[in-house]
Formats: sequence, C-alpha cells, structure tokens
Amino acid sequence: MVELLGPAEIRGLAAELDVRPTKKLGQNFVHDPNTVRRIVELANVTEDDVVLEVGPGLGSLTLGLLATGARVVAVEIDPKLAARLPETVAERGPEAAERLTVVGADALRVANDDLPGAPTALVANLPYNVAVPVVLHLLAEVPSLRSGLVMVQTEVADRMAAGPGSRIYGVPSVKLAWYGPARKVAAVPRSVFWPVPNVDSALVAFERGDAPASEDRDSLFSLVDAAFSQRRKTLRAALAGWAGSAERAGELLTAAGIDPKTRGEQLDVRDFARIAARAQVHG
Repeated sequence: MVELLGPAEIRGLAAELDVRPTKKLGQNFVHDPNTVRRIVELANVTEDDVVLEVGPGLGSLTLGLLATGARVVAVEIDPKLAARLPETVAERGPEAAERLTVVGADALRVANDDLPGAPTALVANLPYNVAVPVVLHLLAEVPSLRSGLVMVQTEVADRMAAGPGSRIYGVPSVKLAWYGPARKVAAVPRSVFWPVPNVDSALVAFERGDAPASEDRDSLFSLVDAAFSQRRKTLRAALAGWAGSAERAGELLTAAGIDPKTRGEQLDVRDFARIAARAQVHG
C-alpha cells in the first residue's frame, strides 16, 4: 500500500528541505490526496504503464501513480527534490520503491536515451511557464509515449485543446494536434495547491495518433509559426516570408486547395500539412 501526502506532510517535507516554492520554477505543490487520485484515474494509468512524470516536486502525484502498480520515471530539475523523492517513496510505499527511477534533468532538454523503460504515458503537474514547450519536446523526443494527461494553467489548457475557428486557436493547438487529438477534461481548484496559485488550472488529455500527410514536422511547424505570426493577415500575406513572396504563397495555397484570403485560424492541422507538402513538391 502507498500512503499519499496531505497538507501537513507537504509542509513538513518543505520545511525539512528548506524548500520555498519559486515562481521561476513554477512550483505549486498539490497537497490534496483526492485530487491526486482523480488525476491518476483520469490518466487511465495501469500496472502495465511506464509513466513519465515531469516536475514531481515533493512526490504527491508520484505516490499516486506508483499506487497503480505502474513504473514511474520522474524528471526533476531541482537536485534537492530529486534526491529526496526516492526516500519519500521508500517511507510511504516501500514495495513501490523499486518501480521509481528519478532522472535529474531539465525536461526541456532531456533526451530519450536518458529515460529508462520506454515511457508510455506522460502524467504531470507542469510548470505553467513552460508547459507547452515541455509537452511538444517530449512528444518529439520520446516516440514510445502514447498518451498524456497534464495539469496546466486554464488558459493554456484552452489553447492546447482549441479547434479551428476559435479565437484562442493558435500555434500550440496545431502543433499538439499534429501528434494527435487533445481535449480539456477537468478543472482543478486553486485550493488543492500549496502555495495557492493566482491562476486557475485544468487537466488536458491527449493521445498520439497518426501524423498527417506531411511527415516533415520541422517544415510544417515553421509554416504554422509563420501563419500565426500575423493573425490578422490573410495567409497569402502572412506566409510571404515563409514562401519567399506573397505571390508564391498564393500559388502554394491554391495548389493545396485553400483560398489565399483565408486566415491561419481557419485551418486544421491537415490543411497545414497539405500546404507543407505542396511546398516540398514544388521546392
């Protein structure tokens, strides 16, 4: 049996380690066991999974994940927290200790070879300032990841799960959609965190699907960046720099079956893939 952390235990660990949660690292620790159980349940984690957790902090979610019987690979940038986590697990779930591996690294730079066991699911309470870059980096870097459930700022969750035509649809929406479908699944109250953040949080679930026709991810992503760099402009104008000229952009759009007067927010990821594929064909 694995014993989860509550508010008193979280504050006790923080005091022991002389940890003062920093805004720079986006540290807001979950201290509510029921919230941890809910996250684990929504993530559909089973004993067959190897879970990749980013920013385990004091171990609240780590313990919940280990309670399922899954293996957990925890990536922690703070050396003090990384060193304490195995001890916390050994104290509160001795039989689970051998299923935890802690990797001391920056999740934005960690490589697939640094991660043992071919992680199958990403489950994490992500620092809000780097949430989208972390998710995109890990999906690109760790091909074994099939699904994920991440806790992020509500506004970020909305952008990650937004569809074409929405005012908040943009670069994060399209790039995440390239890997597969994403959806916002639940809100998380501020009261479950210590310290209490000044923003609302939400859970976003995503799955890896089949990539669209354009297999050149970097080219497609640079196209998406260009399309949304000037949201109010038509794609013919917004893609002028990317294509070499507005005229060339118009030709590629027309060849892809897209009206050059369209704006980026109206296209889905497969539309962007068609444009990128036309650019590859026509050099």
